[in-house]
Amino acid sequence: MNTPMEKTGYKILLESGSVPKAELDRVFQEAEASESSFSQLLVKLGLIKEQEMLKIYSKSLGVPHVNLKTVSIDPAVLGKVPIKFPTYYKFFPVKLQNRKLTIAISKLMDVNTIDEIRFSLGYEIDTVLALEKDIEEMINRHYGLAADTVEKILTQAQTVEEIPSSVSATEDLEDIGRLVDAPSVVQLVNQIILEAYKKRASDIHLEPYRGKVRLRYRIDGELHEQRVPPEMKKFFMAIISRVKIMANLNIVERRLPQDGKARVKTQNQNLDLRISSIPTPHGESMVIRILPSNMIVKLENLGFHSTNLKTFKELVEKPHGIIFVTGPTGSGKSTTLYAGLQSINTNERKIITIEDPVEYELEGITQLQVNPEIGLNFARGLRSMLRHDPDVMMVGEVRDLETADIAIRVALTGHLVLSTLHTNDAASGATRLLDIGVEPFLVASSVIVFIAQRLVRVICPHCKKENHDVLPEIKDRIVRELKLPHMNFQIYQGHGCDECHGTGFSGRTSIHEFLLVTPQIRKLIFRRTPSEQIKAKAMELGMTTLRQDGWRKVLEGFTTPEEILQITPHDEADFHAVAVDSAYEEKQGILVSTITSAQPSGFSERRSYPRVKVKIPVKYHIVQKDEEEKKQQEYLRRGKKAQSEDLSASGIAFLTPEGLAVGIMIEIQMDLPDGDGMIEAISRVVRQSPLAEKPEDSEYGYIAAATFLAIASGDRLRIERFCREKGLSEKV
Repeated sequence: MNTPMEKTGYKILLESGSVPKAELDRVFQEAEASESSFSQLLVKLGLIKEQEMLKIYSKSLGVPHVNLKTVSIDPAVLGKVPIKFPTYYKFFPVKLQNRKLTIAISKLMDVNTIDEIRFSLGYEIDTVLALEKDIEEMINRHYGLAADTVEKILTQAQTVEEIPSSVSATEDLEDIGRLVDAPSVVQLVNQIILEAYKKRASDIHLEPYRGKVRLRYRIDGELHEQRVPPEMKKFFMAIISRVKIMANLNIVERRLPQDGKARVKTQNQNLDLRISSIPTPHGESMVIRILPSNMIVKLENLGFHSTNLKTFKELVEKPHGIIFVTGPTGSGKSTTLYAGLQSINTNERKIITIEDPVEYELEGITQLQVNPEIGLNFARGLRSMLRHDPDVMMVGEVRDLETADIAIRVALTGHLVLSTLHTNDAASGATRLLDIGVEPFLVASSVIVFIAQRLVRVICPHCKKENHDVLPEIKDRIVRELKLPHMNFQIYQGHGCDECHGTGFSGRTSIHEFLLVTPQIRKLIFRRTPSEQIKAKAMELGMTTLRQDGWRKVLEGFTTPEEILQITPHDEADFHAVAVDSAYEEKQGILVSTITSAQPSGFSERRSYPRVKVKIPVKYHIVQKDEEEKKQQEYLRRGKKAQSEDLSASGIAFLTPEGLAVGIMIEIQMDLPDGDGMIEAISRVVRQSPLAEKPEDSEYGYIAAATFLAIASGDRLRIERFCREKGLSEKV
């Protein structure tokens, strides 16, 4: 519908020649029968940019054109202009001086409208032109998100007491339903979700505190607080109840955590909402995960380096084995697995997944969601899946020994299995499986790759510029860690703009670390080798680490060095050897043993532990034997008895009836006299020699020393505490 001022705008644009007359006439006629104005339709149809149109209006009418985001706003002005006026008349108050209020408008206002505003507020009105989206954003930023809706609800209520702030379990369900189904509350929730979608948020956090509520959006992995009107505290219960109704949750139950899901449609996009609530002292806290229905992306768009992309495509085509994607929560593991499944989703393959929960619906793939309340966990679901004749199976997460054991045995019987683990890097995936109790030979023979993954923010393309202030140390590190021949490269950063909301970043991409289980790596896993040594060997064989893949993204202009340093772990795989120093140092009357970690850079990290002489029974068995290993299995299981000579949290010296080769791996069991149970540790023999004088009644003829490679942190602390207490008591 066209106002008199729209006709003025038509004449101004016609005189400017910026849009052909035929197009202006056509759009003007369409606007007469439309809810949109003439100027809005011009911009919507792409015939002219809003910025250009406002500049033409400004030049013709002598009305200033401003960038609202660069204008300093006095909070006192906002207090003089109630929210209902800016939201109704679509303006934003800029400044108040000498009883004259300057307002920013995005479309031309006639004299009658200006008079209405002047009469309502009691100020003389002056106008400036600004973008419509800037006016909306400034209203949300300074008045609070959905402040106009809150104002309407308050206006409709006869008294503040009519707006309940909490719900007890005894209140009538029908009354609550009537409250949250009121159009005003529905509109309030819709505005929160729509604004989150517009800002590309992945999660909405609704959090109650004493006297206030907090609304935050997670955008590109970072939480951003959204200003909300203080009065929203009065509607917080209604907001939570409305979301619960959308997710078919119990709105009366506020004492227990609840999880649910809902589907909404906005801007021609279907959104799947995953909803979780937990009780807090001030009400229920809720998180809404936003999952667009078309979120499944192609492998080529996930950020894989060309080499890794080729490798991953080859791996998901294999007939059997396990592919593990590792990383913390929110690192994109599920998205990568979904993309991998989609790439092999053909009529010739039967693909089944078991997830908690099902995040994306995949056509042509059977998806099963776990339900612990009825006993349907990953392990039980995995067993049932086998009876459905699958070719490929995806397990959402391996959390325990039972699930891991079944998944591995499924892979060994001719199925391809994809799953996730929560570890810091790829090498830790192997040790994680061993820690939860999986036998080394099962891991070594079933897993084909461990893929570590992280998400890093991408520099906004609209404000991307070369960064000339990068520290020389950063460039030196990139050159050294990527083994580049020179330092002739550019590094970029985002300076912040309207498109990226001033953050300098827009979107995220992934970086990867592929640990292929080659024969060399398989042998290390079988020996229960620590993760840092597995990583060192993999790097020696050519593995690109997370940090290195991140540096490649920096050189390609995708992200910044600061992002990589913050997200990726340091490549500690430089520790090629761990050995016990043969010398003992005296410190405060207590013998101290040191572990020295040798690095190529020459840096040496020394960690000191108290060492004491103590005789306790020890039992060990060899877990690595290079010659005739199969013939020795029974011998290995029986183990050998030994006796300790001295002990520290870093290692042990012990008497043994046989000579042990230096470098051999053994599992040591010892029972400390502290009454807390048996201690087990995977160890490496670092030296051994025959006893100079063997007692006639002793079965021991050798002394050996071993360093602890894999030991529970609690057990290491037990040994350290025991040695320190014993050392101090002997000193006294």
